[in-house]
Amino acid sequence: MLQSLAIRDIVLIERLDIEFARGLTVLTGETGAGKSILLDALSLALGGRGDAGLVRHGAAQGQVTAVFDLGADHPVRTILADNGIADDGDLILRRVQSADGRTRAFINDQAVSAGLVREIGGRLVEIHGQHDDRALIDPVQHRALLDAFGGLEADVARVGGAFRDWRTAERAEAELVARIEAARREADYLRASVEELQALAPVAGEEAELAEKRALMMRGEKAAADLNEAVDHLTGGGSPIPGLASLMRRLERKGPEISELVTGPLESLSAALDLLEDARAGFERALRATEFDPSVLEATEERLFKLRAAARKYAVEADALQALTERMAADLAEIDAGEERLGALARAAREARDRYDAAAAVLSARRAETARALEAAVAAELPALKLERARFLVTLAADAANRGAEGIDQAEFWVETNPGTRPGPMMKVASGGELSRFLLALKVSLADRGSAPTLVFDEIDTGVGGAVAEAIGTRLGRLGRTVQVLSVTHAPQVAAKADRHLLIAKAAVDDGKRVATRVTPIDAGNRREEIARMLAGSVITDEARAAADRLIAGAG
Repeated sequence: MLQSLAIRDIVLIERLDIEFARGLTVLTGETGAGKSILLDALSLALGGRGDAGLVRHGAAQGQVTAVFDLGADHPVRTILADNGIADDGDLILRRVQSADGRTRAFINDQAVSAGLVREIGGRLVEIHGQHDDRALIDPVQHRALLDAFGGLEADVARVGGAFRDWRTAERAEAELVARIEAARREADYLRASVEELQALAPVAGEEAELAEKRALMMRGEKAAADLNEAVDHLTGGGSPIPGLASLMRRLERKGPEISELVTGPLESLSAALDLLEDARAGFERALRATEFDPSVLEATEERLFKLRAAARKYAVEADALQALTERMAADLAEIDAGEERLGALARAAREARDRYDAAAAVLSARRAETARALEAAVAAELPALKLERARFLVTLAADAANRGAEGIDQAEFWVETNPGTRPGPMMKVASGGELSRFLLALKVSLADRGSAPTLVFDEIDTGVGGAVAEAIGTRLGRLGRTVQVLSVTHAPQVAAKADRHLLIAKAAVDDGKRVATRVTPIDAGNRREEIARMLAGSVITDEARAAADRLIAGAG
């Protein structure tokens, strides 16, 4: 419910803080006291259109803050979570209106769009009046209100699930049809391509392996010439090894006479010969390692060139050729096996549609029953509201071909104001006073079903007599037992039914230089005076006070 409203610098309101309570609260006051300003301020906080004219003269900006107490499971909390807005207690909506026409919106002190505030505000408060073009008047909402009255939400959810299943099955069928048709158009090309690619049998990663293998063999081929030259130097006719070995043997045979002189050099020469032999053996091993079959290089290059040619032909990377082969083969398989699969998907789609049609037909029948029940409930309220000759009608149009997530029905609330006249939509047929009473009867019938937690009625008792005003007050009081109700009224019969009474008045400020709107909760004694004023006018008589006492006593 709405807990409080804080208004700063809006039209005639400089600073105003109002606390609200459960039940029925009435707001009364003389014409021009500022009741419409109060509703304009509330509307601004709920996301209504901004207007620079709302800012109090001389102020740079005005602002309105509305605080709501919501249950833990209220749908608004889900919206807050979806938008990443902190939610740890009361809900605070704040709008700032600048004198230059700009507005800013905040939810729980987090800057948001006015659209989000409007979406949330619409779930928190409904404002009804003689000229209101929203709420119950909007035909778009009538089917949802009918479902709420009949408790048909579970049926609607079942129909919605069946609708989504059917559309999913239809999409699967349509996608397969499109694939088969596309494959058929390219069947000859696909078959030739698949034959070519399957014969090539590409493997992902193969190109890199072949390129590396080819590079190794080509590097080895270049190194083999140098290795052959090195081996020739160490083993051929120009090799120093035989001559050095022969020299070392001759020196060793000279005997003791020179052995002491050449022992060191001979040892070095022997070591050098050993190293040269090791080098020769190493070069020969390296030469053998570089040996390869030229046919292997040729085959490797041929395979690599084929892969790259195929990649260019099909405009893909070589590594993607394997996946392309599989995809093309699958497309061909769709042509061969698609008809059988398509038949199965078509059957599944038909069965899903049949399930939807069955669920929608059940929902449609229940809506028809609910429509008659809602008509009866509203009809029971009309006589007391002096609409005993009028009729309230729920028009239902069921079209099995017009399938939707909420079923096959279109609903709209119509009225017939007098016997023999042609019924039509409420907004077009009913006069201002009749419309407000139809709306009240409908809202009472819906009670807390399909309703925002706070309802505001703006002078819906205008132009009605005492008995009708009494009936309106009684029904507003009944509504106040299930939801919070705020009613701006000029009818003392309505004011007498209130659980709480707020008096709106203008007072002089700044030594009479200007006036400001004030809102004051009034106690029992002052309430009696206010209701007497509403009965008698500017001069309150004892008779008016006595009549006020009777109204207040009768309200209990």
